[in-house]
Amino acid sequence: MKVAGSFALVVAAFACADAFAPPTSPTFTRSSTTALSAQTTRSDFVRLVAGSAAAAALGSISPLPSLAETTPSGVGIEVVKAGDGPAPSIGEMAAIRFKAQTGGNTIDDIFGTPEPYYTRVGSGGLIKGVEEVLPKMRVGDRWILTVPGDLAFGKKGRPASAGKPRIPGDAVVTFEVEMVGLPGKEVELIELIGDD
Repeated sequence: MKVAGSFALVVAAFACADAFAPPTSPTFTRSSTTALSAQTTRSDFVRLVAGSAAAAALGSISPLPSLAETTPSGVGIEVVKAGDGPAPSIGEMAAIRFKAQTGGNTIDDIFGTPEPYYTRVGSGGLIKGVEEVLPKMRVGDRWILTVPGDLAFGKKGRPASAGKPRIPGDAVVTFEVEMVGLPGKEVELIELIGDD
């Protein structure tokens, strides 16, 4: 699919390049002392319109984010925002905010809550696909993960519960996660302002 898309872009670029070249046949005639008129052939006009359309189409193509990748296990990672804080180690406590969705249904959303969700990295408290990716994040990172069914809720899925929808077996889960803190690893406020 990528090859076909790249080929189409190259063909479109070469096809419309001629449209931006100066026309070969317009002639300028002076019909009066104050007006000039340009006579353009039909083929020059078609080239100009086709080139403009191709340029507009190429300008509206939005490429994948430059920081998109897929882990060897199949978890898709799209970087929404890159942080510059410390990264967690396995066993450390991490404060995250997240929103999980599948099939258009929101499973969980704690972006609007006053407190983040605290989890110990690598403890198994989250779905496998998220557990795999958390150690790669830094404080301030906000990523969208596309977690395949076998690394989410598996073949059984999850039954509906109070306020939570049923998740069918092997459902792909989109998990937007933000690493907001690493309690104990970040510079404490008291260290920044002093305790005088």
